Amino acid sequence: MIRDISHISRHKFDILVVGGGINGAAIAYLGAENGLSVALIDKGDFASGTSSKSSKLLHGGIRYLENLEFGLVAESLKERYIQYKNAPHLIQPMPFIIPIYTGDPRSAWMVNAGVSIYEFLSGSKKLGERQKFSAQELLQKEPGLNPEGLKGGVLYYDAQMDDARLCLENILMADLRSAKVANYVEALSLVKENKKTAGVVAKDLLTGQIFEIRAKRVICALGPWTEKLFKEDRKYSKQHVRMTKGVHLVYKDSLSKNAIVIQTKSDRRIFFVIPWMGHTLIGTTDTDYQGSLDRVVCEADDLQYLLNETKRIFPNSHIEQKNVITTFAGLRPLVHAEGHPSKVSRKHEIETVASGVIYVMGGKYTTYRKIAEDSLKKFFYLKARLPLEYPLYGSGTPSQSFSEAVVKFGISEEKVHYLWGKYGARYLDVLEMTREDVSLKNEICECSPAIKAQVKYSIDVEMAQNPDDIINRRLGLVYIPCSSGKCKEYIRKCFQG
Repeated sequence: MIRDISHISRHKFDILVVGGGINGAAIAYLGAENGLSVALIDKGDFASGTSSKSSKLLHGGIRYLENLEFGLVAESLKERYIQYKNAPHLIQPMPFIIPIYTGDPRSAWMVNAGVSIYEFLSGSKKLGERQKFSAQELLQKEPGLNPEGLKGGVLYYDAQMDDARLCLENILMADLRSAKVANYVEALSLVKENKKTAGVVAKDLLTGQIFEIRAKRVICALGPWTEKLFKEDRKYSKQHVRMTKGVHLVYKDSLSKNAIVIQTKSDRRIFFVIPWMGHTLIGTTDTDYQGSLDRVVCEADDLQYLLNETKRIFPNSHIEQKNVITTFAGLRPLVHAEGHPSKVSRKHEIETVASGVIYVMGGKYTTYRKIAEDSLKKFFYLKARLPLEYPLYGSGTPSQSFSEAVVKFGISEEKVHYLWGKYGARYLDVLEMTREDVSLKNEICECSPAIKAQVKYSIDVEMAQNPDDIINRRLGLVYIPCSSGKCKEYIRKCFQG
């Protein structure tokens, strides 16, 4: 991808998308695929906000069944399947176990009924078969679980994803379809002509240049920033955003073979303990938030809440704060409604205000493709596509088999599988760089399988502008413990010339 500010500032586009999270990325991709001229900007890196701070799940949302949101769950399960079929390198089916204890907020019959409905709503698009376990059977499957009060459990399937790279692949597809995209460009204000929006005034945060971007339509997929950026434009808006914070921690080593769904004692919520990159992802919280949008962090109370509830279910795992690799927190921009945050619907709303600006609000990561379609249908007739078709940048079958790549590039089969898991069919593009410089096959550090060619690819192809773009989102090294720091040191040197 080429970050061409000159082109963006000199041309008028059919649509300008403000926001490079998952919704904005998909809107840009589908718009460009349908023949529209598209520009997309984000004041940070692509997926640097909420879209890289999720639970890393593409799921129907089994807990929304309690709110009787059967339509949302069914839609999400369909979208989950579409994404899995088109990006199996980034999305894998994962078994989830709900252990049932005496005194849990949801009894055995409620859990069984919920999982049965969930599977029914999946229809032919389910990812695996549900199973029921007695307490003894469940402890054989997950011996780390607390046996005290355990009555049994239920297993069902959802999917795990690499959220940052899934967003990036939508950006790459938009670019492939001739959209002009740029990270680190901030929208400062709207350009108005005869009370209608004709574009935005923007600032290149890398150079300081201020310029206009002209467009027939402006679509704001701003997530948490929806109410803040164009406050004057939204003065008479009918819909508003309610912000809730979700906190996660990554814990060293594996606590379970399967993902575990925990019913909390303190507030009747559920959260997940999930295998992730050889370690364990634990989360999430769900609390109202009114602080800084640019500095959302895990507070001490958040961390203690997750650790305490996890200790209760895994009492013999000696869970200690010192084994927390990292924490991260993101904001959910929900369509405003009263009630407990966990009860607020994850349905999305698309609103066109008087100035002509289209605002995208609410929604959940899993339904991003549908959100993008609904946004564009506000003013444009989308061409038909096959029901399950949504190709992403790494979709398809590689031109060479894994065994052929092992021979051609002189690397191990494990390394080939690792690269396919990051790039799909495009992993060969990464390896092609090593033909000109064999040193690029070398690992950047002993902490992970990542090789030097991936860093070069992140900069040359994926528009990484600084070390954090690579460490946090392109390669996900932030989730891996590293005692030497060689990986970060190498990446920093690559930006120093």
